[in-house]
Amino acid sequence: MANIGVFDVIGPIMIGPSSSHTAGAARLGKIARTIVNKPMKDVTFLLHGSFRETYKGHGTDRALVAGILGMAPDDARLRDSLSIAEQEGIQIHFVPSDLGQVHPNTVKFLITTCDDESWEIVGSSIGGGLIEIIEINGNKLKITGEYPTIITSHNDIPGTVSKISTLFYESDINIARMALARSQKGKDATMTFEIDSPAGDELVAKIKEVDGVNHVIVINSLGGN
Repeated sequence: MANIGVFDVIGPIMIGPSSSHTAGAARLGKIARTIVNKPMKDVTFLLHGSFRETYKGHGTDRALVAGILGMAPDDARLRDSLSIAEQEGIQIHFVPSDLGQVHPNTVKFLITTCDDESWEIVGSSIGGGLIEIIEINGNKLKITGEYPTIITSHNDIPGTVSKISTLFYESDINIARMALARSQKGKDATMTFEIDSPAGDELVAKIKEVDGVNHVIVINSLGGN
C-alpha cells in the first residue's frame, strides 16, 4: 500500500481555490526566493501546461509572486501580491510557454537580482501543495522542500562526495536523501543533500572550503505549509 500523507487527504492550509495551482505555486515561489537569497528586481515566470492555461483563474499568478515575496500559502496578503511586488519595485512578467516533457503544473523562473545576477529555476507543483525543484541554472536535480537541503556546485573530481558526506557525519547530521548529477565527466557536477536537521553556519563554511566546491546553496526552512 502506498504511503499517504496528510496533505493528500485534507490538503495544505492555504489562500486560494487549488492546492496545486495556489499552495504549490506559492511554495515554488518561496523556495526560488530562498535559493537566490538576494533582493530581486525582475522576475519572469514561464508557465507550462495547466499553469499556462489557468494561471489567472486559479490565482497561480498571485501565488507565485507571493512566494517570491516570501509569503507562505496561508498568508492573507497573497491576494494582493501583484500590487505589493509593484510597490517593492519588482518587475513581474508572465509568459505562456512550452517547457517540454515536464509535469503539467511547471514554471520556469527567470530572475534578475538587484546586483544583476541571473538565475533560472524550474519547478513543478505535483499535487496536494507538494512541489519539486528540478533544475537550477541548467543543472538537473530534485528538491522537495520537505527537508533542510544543501546543494553544492563543484568540479567533478574524485573524493568530493566522500569529503562532504564526512562533514555531515562529523556534525552528527543524517542524510535523508542524496543525488548527484554532472554535465559531463570531469566537468561541473551538482550534489543535493536532503538532511534531517538544519545545517549550521560552521558546517556550511566547511563545505565551502572543500577542494573544488564552487558554490553552496542552503535551504534550511521555507516556513508556512
